Amino acid sequence: MATAYFCVLAASMTKIILFAFAIVFISCTNNNSSPGNTQAAGIPEAEKKLREAISTHPDSLLLKEKLVQYFRDNNNYSEAIAETDKALQKDSLSERLWYMKATLLFENEDTTKAIAAWERIIRINPHPEYIKTLGFLYAITKDPMAIAMSDLMMRNSPPEALFIKGLYYSKMGDKENAIAFFNECLKLNYKDLMAYREKAIAEYEIGKYVEALKTLELALTVKQTYDEAYYWAGRCYEKLGKNKEAAENYQMAIQFAQGNDYPEAKDALGRMGIVQ
Repeated sequence: MATAYFCVLAASMTKIILFAFAIVFISCTNNNSSPGNTQAAGIPEAEKKLREAISTHPDSLLLKEKLVQYFRDNNNYSEAIAETDKALQKDSLSERLWYMKATLLFENEDTTKAIAAWERIIRINPHPEYIKTLGFLYAITKDPMAIAMSDLMMRNSPPEALFIKGLYYSKMGDKENAIAFFNECLKLNYKDLMAYREKAIAEYEIGKYVEALKTLELALTVKQTYDEAYYWAGRCYEKLGKNKEAAENYQMAIQFAQGNDYPEAKDALGRMGIVQ
């Protein structure tokens, strides 16, 4: 039977799509969590056993988490969210359950409802990490509340606060202002890869390709295997008409990506007539 736990959202915020934003589960599963063994009625054996265990121990939050994780592992977010909602009906002030729901909603790309869930969590416990996450979500959705969240964070987390302001202004199209905030962020934390990435993207989007390459080179001094930096360097080199350098950087992005899977870089190479 699967064993799964929900953990605190990583402060590092890796890929936005993923700022992500971003919020993750830690889970360990074994073969018994496979849905392949089904009953005549079509209910997988693993789900059946979990529901029976919950029926026997209806107050066990851990068992409910395991059922939610089971659905999540099978990419069945509607059922995972529904089970979380059932649990919230019995304990509407559970910080842990709201965290689970907010995470599921974000992973299911329902950012609006994820924001509402995080707003509820903060009313229960205004933890700095929760404020940071909500500020990030406000920023990527162009909500001016991102500035308010950033101001709240300035005392305890100034680099992250400045990053959120930069991200907000970048999403709003004010690239120069965004770059200024990313620079301030990097003065306080020169290892912030996301700040380098977002600064380079802002520079790229206003045609400052050489400046963006310099920003990405700095990111690579922090982490030589940073796949995002290679990908955006490839984009910059393409704009500069340097296809050889662009291709080399796209290939490096694929090499260092998790599982050697970077679809955007592969598409770029395909566009250039290079087959991976």
